[in-house]
Amino acid sequence: MPADTPPSSATALAETPAALRDLRYGPVAMALHWLLAAMIVGSLGVGLYMTGLPLSPARIKLYNWHKWAGVTILLLSALRLLWRLRHAPPPLPSHAAATMPRWQRTGYRTSHALMYLLFLAVPMFGWAYSSALGFPVVWFGVLPLPDFMPVDKELAEAVLKPLHKGSAFTLAAMALLHVAAVLKHHWIDRDGILKRMWPAPRKEPTR
Repeated sequence: MPADTPPSSATALAETPAALRDLRYGPVAMALHWLLAAMIVGSLGVGLYMTGLPLSPARIKLYNWHKWAGVTILLLSALRLLWRLRHAPPPLPSHAAATMPRWQRTGYRTSHALMYLLFLAVPMFGWAYSSALGFPVVWFGVLPLPDFMPVDKELAEAVLKPLHKGSAFTLAAMALLHVAAVLKHHWIDRDGILKRMWPAPRKEPTR
């Protein structure tokens, strides 16, 4: 290979269509990733919007939807974590593995672990907050869920509400950092990181 071949071209030549398929996450991991991403963004948006509404049927309805989404996110996050523990992630593309500094690898692993923790913690704090206020969670208005916190409105407002809000904002910040890092790798480094979680085209390039 010529010495002046750019890294992105070297990667394209080194990684065949079959290798590119091996670098991608499986369909279950992809589906859980994008479904959870959409639900978390939607839930954060609804949460920010509903807190500014006056007490009304519309606000109560949005609070219920927010709770239902939170429980669903909790269940899907637990499923995703179990799937991840049983299915190792695909390797990094060769160029990314060769050029990524050690601090970026450490940040990559740490940020992913923190996001998994927050996927579970944010809805759990919300559930605890609702229980402590004395408002049971009835999933989709059909399935009553147990209250694992005794009614204690002082605890709810002084401790659980700030925990839920703070962890939600932390998750939002981590998600923005994650997106920024992926776009940096895709548009600047051009090392194929985004392709790992992007559905494959119907026909891989034949290069």
